Amino acid sequence: DGFRGTLQTDGYAGYNRVCRENGLTRIGCWDHARRKFVEASQAAPAKKKGTKVSKADVAIGKIRKLYAIEKRIEALPPEEKTRQRQQLAQPVLNDLKAWLEKNRTRVPKDSLTYKAMQYTLNQWELLTGYLADGRLHISNALAENAIRPFAVGRRNWLFADTPRGAKASATVYSLIETAKANGLEPFAYIHHVLQHIGGASTVEEIEALLPWNVTLSKLQEG
Repeated sequence: DGFRGTLQTDGYAGYNRVCRENGLTRIGCWDHARRKFVEASQAAPAKKKGTKVSKADVAIGKIRKLYAIEKRIEALPPEEKTRQRQQLAQPVLNDLKAWLEKNRTRVPKDSLTYKAMQYTLNQWELLTGYLADGRLHISNALAENAIRPFAVGRRNWLFADTPRGAKASATVYSLIETAKANGLEPFAYIHHVLQHIGGASTVEEIEALLPWNVTLSKLQEG
């Protein structure tokens, strides 16, 4: 509640409503676009020596230039990063878009390469959204890495007995991952919360137990 800012996602259309109803700016993720070309490249027949590079591989090479720029400017302050992206990444993006528009009619419409091209062009405005603000990232890999332990672990808890149980589980998982994102050791943090939540009688006292309000020194003292 009350969040205002930018939501970075894959191409799932359901996020359109989330952003519209909450006044959020939505941007896309180049990891997802690139992944579709990688899948197309891997599905292609084995290349023989001397054969032309596939269009999927050409696209991957062009996208790789965008990531190389990000690596080069990652230590810069946001304002300078924005300027560098406009100067360095925009021409690469212009070239990539022109290449996609020219070549999507040259591959079969039922091919993975065509689908990757179409996805990228359909998402273009969102995919280029990161250029506008140096605080934004080229992909949402940080978020995906944060939820990966849960995504892998859910195979071990495939079913929740009730909707209430599923909601409770989601709350706990979110709290643990947020604690990790704030540099807290999950077991120590949960132990701290359980020690103090019984005496929290006001909203302020409960909010003081949220991960971003708890420091390691407090955990050590607790």
